[in-house]
Amino acid sequence: MCRRMINAFIVCLLGCSGIQSALAELTVDITKGTQGALPIAIVPFGQAAYRGENLAAIVSEDLQKSGRFTPMAEGQMPERPVPPGQVNYTAWQSSGQENVVIGRVVQNDAGGYEAEFVLFDAIRGTQLLSERIPFKAQEGRHTAHRIADIIYKQLTGDRGIFNTRVAFVSATGAGKSREYRLEIADTDGQDAKTVITSSEPIMSPSWSPDGKRIAYVSFEDGPSAIFIQNLATGERQKVSDAAGINGAPAWSPDGTELAMTLSKDGSPDIYLLDVATKSLHRLTRDNSIETEPNWSPDGRRLVFTSDRGGKPQLYLVSPNGGEPERLTFEGEYNARGVFSPDGRSIAMVHGGNGYRIALMDLGSRNLKVLSRGRQDESPGFSPDGKWLLYISRDGGSDQLSAVSVDGKTRQALDVRAGSVRGAAWSP
Repeated sequence: MCRRMINAFIVCLLGCSGIQSALAELTVDITKGTQGALPIAIVPFGQAAYRGENLAAIVSEDLQKSGRFTPMAEGQMPERPVPPGQVNYTAWQSSGQENVVIGRVVQNDAGGYEAEFVLFDAIRGTQLLSERIPFKAQEGRHTAHRIADIIYKQLTGDRGIFNTRVAFVSATGAGKSREYRLEIADTDGQDAKTVITSSEPIMSPSWSPDGKRIAYVSFEDGPSAIFIQNLATGERQKVSDAAGINGAPAWSPDGTELAMTLSKDGSPDIYLLDVATKSLHRLTRDNSIETEPNWSPDGRRLVFTSDRGGKPQLYLVSPNGGEPERLTFEGEYNARGVFSPDGRSIAMVHGGNGYRIALMDLGSRNLKVLSRGRQDESPGFSPDGKWLLYISRDGGSDQLSAVSVDGKTRQALDVRAGSVRGAAWSP
């Protein structure tokens, strides 16, 4: 492969997979909600015993961000009972509310707290569920996310994802003082924690299936290398530092292998690394650029980007090898493919009149464009498969955005004092 193509690949890897923007705090703004969202009232919790997070406010924000609920403003509530037995169903019905949540926080004998909450069907005048969640003082926000997950599951039948996390890389400073951080935050951008700091670029964070480890690319030793970080212990291990490019790590569904891009044998190709033994298996053998592998949920296929046909398109290949199958034909540019959690569709960056996030149904091979920007990139599914995170470049700034897979609900995840790129959603 010529040096120009290698350099172009590295630029693409740095630009599309890396994170080079400062991060302060993410705030979510719903730009369009789902028509027919369910009305719900999250009554302020009685939490005189707990002076931490406002649990009811966090639950309300979570449900509102999903696009499937319209929480009632606190000032419009007809009553604010704390004891569940005092609910006035008629008052809530008259206010147009279908569901009402009442809760409180009490201290327990272990020195911690318990969040007690009840979900009522205000129309039928019945109790739908009642839960008690023990938590420590510093766990108030995560407890509220758990409550939102439980309510969401009860009312929609779908898994809630409010208590999941996002990994991203931020950068601050300039020149020799520039500093890169691999960070993890709640999906609402709060409670960010730094995993590792480096004076050299960090990129391509990838969660292990159990959510306990993150693989990423680091340039701290000069050339690129791939590391695995244990989030609980802080222990990390360098697993690939072959000559040339080491990039785009992606975990297998069982967590035993990493698919990655290596150029140690010439042009960039897709390889599989056994995490335990460090043995390598080469999947592709072509003089073109092969990159951005992603596993199907059943582990039987990988999708990757290749320009073997002249322009970047998506291909499928078995982890056992064999001739890759071309997947995309519509448009001159299709890259960064990722499987949905159910394996029925693939999201990608679709180029034509700009670059947008698109979704392909693997059964029909129909392609649907979901985003509206002109330079959108880096799609990634939420754990429930109902959302796509992506990076939108608008007016020279990078913004983390989300769109529902039906295209009906959009979110802009704003960053105060900076922007964020390439976030990876946890399992």
